Amino acid sequence: MDVRTAPAPGAQVAGSLAVRSWKAPIAFTVFVVAAAILFIGLARDAPTTFRLSNPNDAIQLPELVLPAFATGIIATAIMATITVYAFLRAREARRIPLWVTTVFAIVFLVAFLTWAAAGSTLPMIGLLAGSLTVATPLIFGSLGGVISERVGVVNIAIEGQLLSGAFVAALVASITGNPFAGLAGAVLAGALVSTILASFSIKYLVDQIIVGVVLNVLVIGLTSFLFSTLMTADSATFNSPARLPRISIPLLADIPILGPILFQQSIIVYLMYIAVAAVWFALFKTRWGLRIRAVGEHPTAADTVGIKVRATRFWNVLLAGAIVGGGGAFFSLAAVGSFQKEMTNGAGYIALAAVIFGRWDPIRATLAALLFGFATNLQSTLSIVGSPVPSEFMLMLPYVVTIFAVAGLVGASRPPAATGKPYITS
Repeated sequence: MDVRTAPAPGAQVAGSLAVRSWKAPIAFTVFVVAAAILFIGLARDAPTTFRLSNPNDAIQLPELVLPAFATGIIATAIMATITVYAFLRAREARRIPLWVTTVFAIVFLVAFLTWAAAGSTLPMIGLLAGSLTVATPLIFGSLGGVISERVGVVNIAIEGQLLSGAFVAALVASITGNPFAGLAGAVLAGALVSTILASFSIKYLVDQIIVGVVLNVLVIGLTSFLFSTLMTADSATFNSPARLPRISIPLLADIPILGPILFQQSIIVYLMYIAVAAVWFALFKTRWGLRIRAVGEHPTAADTVGIKVRATRFWNVLLAGAIVGGGGAFFSLAAVGSFQKEMTNGAGYIALAAVIFGRWDPIRATLAALLFGFATNLQSTLSIVGSPVPSEFMLMLPYVVTIFAVAGLVGASRPPAATGKPYITS
């Protein structure tokens, strides 16, 4: 290769040609323009107070006070510098490091919170703890989506699995008086929905997306009917589940900032921590994970070395559904305390977006789910502190973040090669 045409070290190369991706620099530019309009053009002079501790925390941190106008100017300048750097990297066909995007996002977020809550006190512990609460079922959904798509089956039915888990959890916990029985029922409900998905898409070769959409509609209709006819008629018997208690872990719960957020939670949240670590380890560090990835990337090659492709897909789609169903129990046993009609409110589709945004990686998908959870909870917090941001914009914020993240920030991403493709033995 001629040295004059050779890509720089670290360049993205496809064959012998360097590939330039301008998505991230363009996305950064959009945010810089928005920052200039909001933080400078529509500047607010009052300072914002960030409260970093709850009154009952063992260790109290001092409040952080930031002037809105000065913070906006500094943040816009930093973001503009990062954008120029991103354009230079893209021009040389170099990947933009993850830390660059992370710093950009943090700077914009701090400036936006300072601007939106100017003249008020922002309870950061409540904001972040609420974000984790909203993100918990999304994380379970994204983990199920990662497993399912890694093994070659598109799981559009995450919404139905979450909703069925929430319904069965409330019903079983109400009848038995035991929330842990409800949690077990939710796991079985999610696995049952996945059994239908796996049977039609793997055995009968029905289009996986169509099956997923039909299952979502079926579960919504069935749970709505049973809610109206069964639960509403006798809510004391069928829709009054005992809620899972919050468990405070000694010592860890006293860590400033992180303790009240991470270690004063219900058992489902702690199971979520374990699930994220377990799925990542199993997927990339075990023979089971290697088989899953082989079936999702090249099922014919996997078949030739003795891996039963259809059985591997079937049982792992069931596992994915069981994980998602357990996450659905969070709605009725931890967050709300009862089942409500269509209470998942599209969380399954946001979880599916988190899978794509996370590039089919459990850790990245978890971080994406946390981002969407933060965007969702932010609308409530800013409404409480009296932010001038229109409530209509705040209501659509999580979905705007979802669309923008998948379309603009994910960059070049490739799903497992065999995802969505039925395997037909010759």
